[in-house]
Amino acid sequence: NWSVSLIVASLTGAFGSSFLYGYNLSVVNAPSVYIKKFYNETWQRRYGFSVDESTLTLLWSITVSIFAIGGLVGAIIVTPIVKFFGRKFTLLLNNVFAVTAALLMSLSLLAGSFEMLILGRVIMGVDAGISLSALPMYLSEISPKEIRGSLGQVTAIFICIGVFTGQVLGLPEIFGQESRWPYLFGAIVVPSLIQVMILPFLPESPRYLLLEKHNTSKAEKAFQTFLGKNDVSQEVEEVLAESRVQRNTKLVSILQLLRTCAVRWQIITVVITMGCYQLCGLNAIWYYTNNIFSEAGINRETIPYVTLSTGAVETVAAVFSGLVIERLGRRPLLIGGFGLMVVFFAVLTVSLTLQKTVYWLPYLSIFCILAIIASFCIGPGGIPFVLTGEFFQQSQRPAAFMIAGTVNWLSNFVVGLLFPFIQAGLQTYCFLVFAAICLAGATYLFFVLPETKNKTFNEISQAFAKRNKVSLEMQEMNHYSGERKSSAEQESNFTSSVDNGETKKEIV
Repeated sequence: NWSVSLIVASLTGAFGSSFLYGYNLSVVNAPSVYIKKFYNETWQRRYGFSVDESTLTLLWSITVSIFAIGGLVGAIIVTPIVKFFGRKFTLLLNNVFAVTAALLMSLSLLAGSFEMLILGRVIMGVDAGISLSALPMYLSEISPKEIRGSLGQVTAIFICIGVFTGQVLGLPEIFGQESRWPYLFGAIVVPSLIQVMILPFLPESPRYLLLEKHNTSKAEKAFQTFLGKNDVSQEVEEVLAESRVQRNTKLVSILQLLRTCAVRWQIITVVITMGCYQLCGLNAIWYYTNNIFSEAGINRETIPYVTLSTGAVETVAAVFSGLVIERLGRRPLLIGGFGLMVVFFAVLTVSLTLQKTVYWLPYLSIFCILAIIASFCIGPGGIPFVLTGEFFQQSQRPAAFMIAGTVNWLSNFVVGLLFPFIQAGLQTYCFLVFAAICLAGATYLFFVLPETKNKTFNEISQAFAKRNKVSLEMQEMNHYSGERKSSAEQESNFTSSVDNGETKKEIV
């Protein structure tokens, strides 16, 4: 099922998209001391006095967390963009934001303007907000249902690789020096250029071409390219079957989606899963890893090298999840991941509280951080994006990703902005807040989430039908008014288009 085109599309799309998201999560960690010094020197040069500690902390918190504000903007604007340009071209156009952000941030030291760095973080957030919606949408629509989960995990794997790359490049031997930290942000250009050079030669999403653009000839060719076979009649029929159920290929708005009874519990599940994805505390660990290890008693000179272990563990765990997700399913990995995080957050709190009493407890703290990261990447790290692509029909998917992205980035912003103050107020007990969130998320998913492994989009809708208190017939009636085509008309149009094109097969 893994054709060369499918592999190249997933790797290229993820390298220029989710990789950059992960990279920008960790890249600010290593040079934080030098960037704060740059802020202070710029402030003193402008106003004649040094910035006070509280203002400097606020400026740094804004620099870290404003990335999420840009992500929120990207999540909001992604719906009209993917509708007009398609999934693939949205990923390509998104590189304009990445390159612009890279130039602003890498030139901020030379220009003596910390505002350029903050603005670059905002624009980079816009890039991440668009890519974290457009990429899972693209991957879910080009992959067969048998490997949809594994292909969806590519997003999470490249987030982890991006985090690890940011840690490696931030080592003192590479760019983790006072004179070289701007290169850390200039490196963002490389994945963007690689994506721009390769992705144009790959097809657009065949589901998008068939259901939204009504271009049956290109849709069939796209299926043939991604699946690596000539006979794609079964895949085309599955898409048309979905079209017969929803009887409408016009994209729906967020308000229309929220009013639809047939997807009420899907929306609730996505909101809770995405909220827990960010509020579980992992991004707090990425943003402030150095501070956490310092509090654990690790020597400051060795912290950058200890930090590398977190990125390595995350990458290995994400790859493991991608290998087993089609065997174990989404549900056990997601619930089990949150459950393990609860346990290790509790142990981490105890070890940090008592670390001065026993000499080996700092090492237990490091182990707990690594275990939390591994637990997150086994399930919660990538499955929320997979579920968002699986829960909704074609016309609902962009609005659903917009809702998921909004929750994702608002939660990200809250964690990035408030964690330093939570840490200062609660000290070693701050991680109990995240443990409570993970416990609540695991409990909800245990009672509500159905297994979606190897199921079509219509079968997943049927799994939620009883909880939504609607029958499948009612689901058909609940789809929105607009330009409707009957299944007979769609089949007739498709057959006619195929007969008049290069392929003469009677597909429908």
